[in-house]
Amino acid sequence: MRIPVDQMVAVLHGVLRGTGMTDDRADLCARLFVEASRDGVASHGLNRFPRFVRMITRGIVDVHASPEKTSAAGALERWAGRAGPGNLNAHACMARAIEVARVHGISCVALSNTNHWMRGGAYGWQAAEAGLIGVCWTNTLANVPPWGSAEPRIGNNPVVIAVARPAGHVVLDMAMSQFSVGALTSYAARGEALPVDGGYDSAGNLTRDAAAIAATGRLLPIGFWKGSGLALMLDLLAAALSGGRATHEIAADPELETALSQVFIAIDPSSLAPQDETARIIDAAIAHLHAGDEHVRHPAQRTLETRARSIRDGVPVDPAIWAEVKALAAG
Repeated sequence: MRIPVDQMVAVLHGVLRGTGMTDDRADLCARLFVEASRDGVASHGLNRFPRFVRMITRGIVDVHASPEKTSAAGALERWAGRAGPGNLNAHACMARAIEVARVHGISCVALSNTNHWMRGGAYGWQAAEAGLIGVCWTNTLANVPPWGSAEPRIGNNPVVIAVARPAGHVVLDMAMSQFSVGALTSYAARGEALPVDGGYDSAGNLTRDAAAIAATGRLLPIGFWKGSGLALMLDLLAAALSGGRATHEIAADPELETALSQVFIAIDPSSLAPQDETARIIDAAIAHLHAGDEHVRHPAQRTLETRARSIRDGVPVDPAIWAEVKALAAG
């Protein structure tokens, strides 16, 4: 089932307006959700929208709150999210990082007390479309066991790295678990096996069964012990820079996950060298990566292909999820 982009935005916009969100904020919030599904990340797009609305209804997400700066030192700033909508807070903080980077060449905006940012890649694309390099990450609730443990104590803490490129931006968006929780949910709903092992079943065996992994909560860190260590370091940096909560202080229930800590870094390479020099360096590296092998893809290559089809044919949606969202729109 495919829905035109503008139609989907209009439906989500109407639901958000019904929660009391102002028109312009509802438009951006809806577009961020739709663009995630448009680009093939429905788990953090339309599929997560009903939960987002429930969190608004329960008072966990404050639709009226916007982030505010609490302190700064040169190009380093600390902002408070005030429990506002996670995707709007993240978009605002990356916009601020871009603004400061245009002055200083580099900037870092750390954000506390925010909500789930939905698709983290959105803020990498935001920086790249501004012609900059973007790096951002968030901590999460504890949903991944650290290496050597069966108990979830670290987050999957997605990290995004984006590089602007005239021939097509290069954007890496990855969680610290082999598969994000949203991806596992999508695979389980479709009854599909994971392409590689993604976690452990109840017997402690590595498995490609997404439902079995969801049941145990034992997601596999990327790179085994390396991903476990990286997840911890991202959590420490986000909490320390923002003055916010670390993973162990975040509620373990996904429906109550709030007060997250995030970091947004923007770098303006044009402050060091002409834009054509940067593009030449990146293009040469991408060309070498492919080297005539059609099976090799660089980060965001598939995203651009998926986006083009969604714009042409409509955004693919789960009919049950779409019916749930339409019911929200009907009141």
